[in-house]
Amino acid sequence: MAVGKEIRSQISSIKNTQKITRAMEMVAASKMRKTKDKMEATRPYSKKISQIIRHLAQANPEYQHPFLIEKEVNRVGVIVITSDRGLCGGLNSNLFRKLVIQFRDWEKEGKEVDLCAIGSKGASFFNGIGANLTGQVTKLGDTPHLNDIIGIIKLMLDAFYDEKIDALYVAHNEFVNTMTQKPVLTRLLPVAAGELEDELQAQGHWDYIYEPDAKEVLNNLLTRYIESIVYQGLVENNACEQAARMVAMKSASDNAGNIIGELQLVYNKARQAAITQEISEIVSGAAAV
Repeated sequence: MAVGKEIRSQISSIKNTQKITRAMEMVAASKMRKTKDKMEATRPYSKKISQIIRHLAQANPEYQHPFLIEKEVNRVGVIVITSDRGLCGGLNSNLFRKLVIQFRDWEKEGKEVDLCAIGSKGASFFNGIGANLTGQVTKLGDTPHLNDIIGIIKLMLDAFYDEKIDALYVAHNEFVNTMTQKPVLTRLLPVAAGELEDELQAQGHWDYIYEPDAKEVLNNLLTRYIESIVYQGLVENNACEQAARMVAMKSASDNAGNIIGELQLVYNKARQAAITQEISEIVSGAAAV
């Protein structure tokens, strides 16, 4: 029964694939817990330094840092954070779709875009569409360190200092929950004042005391701020990657199970038809005798 043998071979192949997807699902679930814990541990620092920087943007220090000065934007720099590996559903493609739409809007406004990519998928995609990719960092693994991305950040900050770019953004996926990851594009420079917390507004307008001086403090603080926000985006994206891969692999395992069930039904029908034909031939032969 050639047809039955072919179907059995297909079922066996899909079962092997299902074993792989189930294993990948369990690995992703384990990694997600670790990356999620790291993400939640870094969020308070990122939130607090953002609050301080927003207040500095509304204060009137004796030294006005270049990062705090609004100016006309003709060229934009974007740090794009993606995964190094695939098999994580539409995580990267959703981010790419959002960025391409934004790039078209900037192009209509006459703005040019320089890109730096963190992650192989982003580097491959933007090289493929001919974007101006000025730097990239790949293969950071599941536990990236801040030192791994310092070079990319410094490249963009130097470009801002030298007025090669007039604004800096970071793009990544934000972890909402296990089932939901949201692509976000956040402006880093110039720093937007934003709305202060209620308790700060209640105290009226005030500024910090800078020691040894405002220039040195702000230079270091604003650099640490950019580094912390980009690193927070990286750990957020890592948590999103593992969550998306876990969901994608579960979906693949379920789909494999459905296909196996359908093929098993086809196999049973083919086998039943073959048996029926054999019985019919035996009965016909006996009747002839």
